[in-house]
Amino acid sequence: MSLLPASFPYLSSLLLILLASAALIYVAPVAKARSIALASSLITLGLSLGLLSQFDSQHQGFQWVEQYRWIDSLNIQYLLGVDGLSVLFLPAISLLFSLVILASWRSLRTFPRLYFSLLLILQACFIGVFTALDTIFFFLFWELSLIPFYFLISLWGVGPERRYAANKYTLFMLSGGIALLFAWLLLANYHPEGLRFDYPSLLANAHDNPYQSLIFFLLLLGFAVKTPIFPLHAWLPVNASESPVNIMALIAGLKIGAYGLLRFALPLAPDAAQEFQWLLVGLGMLGMLYGAVAALSQSNLRRMLAFSSLAHVSLVLIGIASLNQQGIQGAVFQLLNFSLISAGLFLLAGFLHQRIGSTDVVSLGGVAQTMPLLATGFLILGLASIGVPATSGFPAELLLIISAFKQHTGAGLVTLFAVVLGASYFLSLYRRAFLGEAKRAVIQQAVDLRPRELLILGVILLPVFVFGFYPQPILDLLEPSSVAWLGLFK
Repeated sequence: MSLLPASFPYLSSLLLILLASAALIYVAPVAKARSIALASSLITLGLSLGLLSQFDSQHQGFQWVEQYRWIDSLNIQYLLGVDGLSVLFLPAISLLFSLVILASWRSLRTFPRLYFSLLLILQACFIGVFTALDTIFFFLFWELSLIPFYFLISLWGVGPERRYAANKYTLFMLSGGIALLFAWLLLANYHPEGLRFDYPSLLANAHDNPYQSLIFFLLLLGFAVKTPIFPLHAWLPVNASESPVNIMALIAGLKIGAYGLLRFALPLAPDAAQEFQWLLVGLGMLGMLYGAVAALSQSNLRRMLAFSSLAHVSLVLIGIASLNQQGIQGAVFQLLNFSLISAGLFLLAGFLHQRIGSTDVVSLGGVAQTMPLLATGFLILGLASIGVPATSGFPAELLLIISAFKQHTGAGLVTLFAVVLGASYFLSLYRRAFLGEAKRAVIQQAVDLRPRELLILGVILLPVFVFGFYPQPILDLLEPSSVAWLGLFK
């Protein structure tokens, strides 16, 4: 796989700006913490868009590659780069973190320095995950992300069991991390050129590794916990109830586990991936049905969104496992959608929680009467999540459904059935929570979205509609890299 070296260290600059800003927050006045965090996140957004504007979409390999020696005795390198499957996630990450910082602008009451510095460290970890091309370097960012997540959930959670939720999340992720590390060591030790951890070298030798099946299942386990894939989702419902809603927006919006499956698990064990393709598709179908049925039985908006996220990412798994171009393009497109649609729904649920003090349906009802803008925004994003035409959810979901039918007619029919269930659980809960008469005084007196919150909603809705009407720029950018990815399985 060809590597184009960087003419400007965009990727290192993104990491450096975020980490330096996280440190700067502690020497600046407390009142400036949120401004520093927002400014640094917006700067990284600008740099990401600058990189994207110069990205050669026709080149199938990695671009803007930065390669330096790190630990010579182990052949571990500081190796960063992006291709068509990862480059769009850089502006998506920066945009989402900017919106989360804005959403936390007035709601944060304790330890603002710690909160915003942890957010910036977490953003740097996410960017590292999507750009690292050395497996140990990737693993460093993957594991480091647990530290800010643990403190963000345990210190600013909204439920009485927030520390339990933080512990459960961390333990699940550490368990998956052990499997990943074991897989990286197996891959490195059985390389014909000696100990190697760099992704391009491992990719070139993937077909010859004698432990492909073991590596495949280790990587599947490690990434499935984070995605999450049914039945390794036990941490998800409790975190939906106990975690800060803004942090759940990050968990639901940035599916780094699904990206790990796409980038590492299948390409580094290509023969095993084809042999166990049926297993991936089966897990995807089970996850879609389970997530949809579980969401249908929920009486809390946040838990419904969590199970909805499980159902939707299971469809992405089917797309990845289909090993066809529609599936890969649809999977990446849908992962990008999560950073807007799923995250946006959680942010709006957070605004509602700030006003009402709850997102339980029994505490709601009649929200649309006093908060029509919030109710309208939630409806639009909910319809986008179930793939209504004119939203970006439609082309992504259509590609995934077509890929499922190309893989197996039964998988396609299950996918269509799960989509119908998705419309059922969303519309049912929306009717009970937002429509009807506003009986509670707290709802009758609630104020609608403020200008800052309207700005957040507008920024989310703009690309949802733009790429809903005209998705071709994204598909054009994804096509060469998706063709190269599929070529790894021949």
